[in-house]
Amino acid sequence: MRFLILFSFLMTPFFAGAQQKPWQLVWADEFKYKGLPDTSKWNYDIGGHGWGNNELQYYTKNQLKNARVEKGFLIIEAHKEKKEQSNYTSARLVTKGKGDWSHGRIEVRAKLPRGRGTWPAIWMLASTHPLKWPDDGEIDIMEHVGFNPGFIHFSIHTKKFNHIIGTQKTDTLLVKNVMDAFHVYAIEWNEQSMQWFVDGKKAFEVTNDGGGYEAWPFNQPFHLLLNIAVGGNWGGQKGVNDSIFPQRMLIDYVRVYQRR
Repeated sequence: MRFLILFSFLMTPFFAGAQQKPWQLVWADEFKYKGLPDTSKWNYDIGGHGWGNNELQYYTKNQLKNARVEKGFLIIEAHKEKKEQSNYTSARLVTKGKGDWSHGRIEVRAKLPRGRGTWPAIWMLASTHPLKWPDDGEIDIMEHVGFNPGFIHFSIHTKKFNHIIGTQKTDTLLVKNVMDAFHVYAIEWNEQSMQWFVDGKKAFEVTNDGGGYEAWPFNQPFHLLLNIAVGGNWGGQKGVNDSIFPQRMLIDYVRVYQRR
């Protein structure tokens, strides 16, 4: 018994020092303003060239119709309208150069659009330049396709694990009322693992298998993207119902935490 007490006393500082530091907020947008998204935090991806997925929308910039803040929410809205060679408009907001993080907790409270052909996403890409996909990595915090309502998809894509070769690490969770109620979508990410959460409950996890950059390119800065795509190789598998538009994704807040 005396040995056990002595062992416990000697090891206490070691275990106490091993405890993780608490999360500290390092970046956020609470959308407590009105008008265009805050230019100190958000950039736009622009254009209508299919975005590698044969998507049908044209992403606009500085268009209140497609991206605006009102009543405490960021609204990303897709419309059925002609823009250059595209038949739909939408917006894709990115934090690259204004919010880039290596590891942490990324948390977004959102309500999703509805209807066949919508493809909203909350996701991350490496902030490398030029970006090489999938080698530099992609983190899908939340994806939803309108033809399969309620099923939330979580994935990573790397050179070793990606959907082109059918090896992506992915999972789904059926979540009630994603189009009628807000839910909190989050990841917690460090050198060795990534965990996904919906409303605080763990939904999925992947771990670093030690396979190097081809398997785990996630120990470098990444930035956040928020968008609604229309159609595409996945979102448009069952076609697009033009009668549903306009459709919007509402974002209540975006918060990024790190252990400091």
